[in-house]
Amino acid sequence: MMRQTKEQILTVAKEFDDAIETRNHEQILPFFAKDCVIELLDVTLQGWDGAKRWLEWMFSHLTAIRFDPVVIMVDGDTFFEEFIVTGTLKDGRQVISKQAEVLIYEDLKVKHLRIYFDRLDFAGAVATGWFNRTVINRLKKASTKGLI
Repeated sequence: MMRQTKEQILTVAKEFDDAIETRNHEQILPFFAKDCVIELLDVTLQGWDGAKRWLEWMFSHLTAIRFDPVVIMVDGDTFFEEFIVTGTLKDGRQVISKQAEVLIYEDLKVKHLRIYFDRLDFAGAVATGWFNRTVINRLKKASTKGLI
C-alpha cells in the first residue's frame, strides 16, 4: 500500500466530485477500488458492480448535479466533507440537500464511501399529488416538534 498525503487525497477527492458532476460513468468508476464498499440509506453496495448500481440510481433521478463544499477535513486516509447538493430532476425541478460523506482512501482509490443525507429532502421534491406532498410535509413538521 502506498503512502497517501493529505494534499493527494484532497486533489483526488476534488477530481472525484468533478467527475460525478460530468455524469460520465467511465470517468467515475476508476476512482473506486475494485473491492470498494458504498453505504447509503441503510443499503450496502460492494465492488465496481455496486458502484455502477449507485451511479445508475443517482443519475436515474438527477439529470444534473452540483456539489458545493461546506467543510472538508482529512485525517490520515479518511476524507470527510459536508456539502450542499443541488440536483435537477427529470422534470426540471431542483432539489437542494445538505449532505455529508466519509471516504476511506487506499492507494488513492475510494475503498469505503459512506453518504449521509435526509431522504425527505428528495421525497418532497419527487412527491406527486396533493396527498403525497401533504404527508411528507406532515412528517417534516412532526420530526421537528419540540425543537421549534
